[in-house]
Amino acid sequence: MGLKKSDRELKAIENQERREKEKVGEMSFLDHLEELRWHIIRSLIAIVVLAIFAFIIQDFIFHEIIFKPKSPDFWTNRMFSRLAEFLGSDALRINQKEIELINIKLPGQFNMSMWTAMVAGLILAAPVVFWEFWKFIKPALYENEKKVATGAVFYTTFLFIVGILFGYYLIVPLSIEFFGNYSISPDVSNQINITSYISIVVSIVFASGVVFLLPVFSYSLSRVGLLTPGFMRTYRKHAIVLLFLLSAIITPPDIFSQILVAVPLLLLYELSILISGRVVRKMEKKAKMAAGVS
Repeated sequence: MGLKKSDRELKAIENQERREKEKVGEMSFLDHLEELRWHIIRSLIAIVVLAIFAFIIQDFIFHEIIFKPKSPDFWTNRMFSRLAEFLGSDALRINQKEIELINIKLPGQFNMSMWTAMVAGLILAAPVVFWEFWKFIKPALYENEKKVATGAVFYTTFLFIVGILFGYYLIVPLSIEFFGNYSISPDVSNQINITSYISIVVSIVFASGVVFLLPVFSYSLSRVGLLTPGFMRTYRKHAIVLLFLLSAIITPPDIFSQILVAVPLLLLYELSILISGRVVRKMEKKAKMAAGVS
């Protein structure tokens, strides 16, 4: 019995995709390395150019972005003050007294300017880096896989930015409040080194951006068969413990701060389960269709 017209068309599309993929596979290992090298070079050029731009506007970056969370008029600090007034608890007021920063090394401030500019360049260039990575793996995908992955760069960039904002507006102020005012004795005063302050701010913000890419990692690992929704559900309790440990590491050691950070991470984990389940179902459906055609 001959194949139906729709089946023949599907078979022809699959054969065409297979030929295109085999054509990509004919590239030698050195050809792939050369292609990857140019993607890396373009990414590095974008990072360097934006780092130079960040260095030029460093006054704005330092005073309006990096140093702002320690100020009482920072948005998060003002919101916590309003919450404290509403609940009648002064314990919720954070960063009402600005901490003083000092520099103890002769080239310290210049070194921090250079380092901060490079990190800012990396963050600003993230969409370009994601796009270059996508362009590198795109030729190896089938046409239907390309359609499914449409918007991958947008969603990756979106989640990364949301993570950065989450870390900047929530974790950073709470961390500054705790570490800036913690004291083992009244005889010891806190004189915060600018290197320590900036390192904490930047590391928290960047780490938050990476953590918020959990759904992207879930999608990618599910596509290659390394992750399933069943596995994630089975080890949900373990994941909850790990996420709370992670929130404890990147926040001050108080329950309120840890819960504020842990809840969004748990929601991201549940979203990752849904994404993994959807990917697996589509792959199983495609496998059944292919088996029916053959």
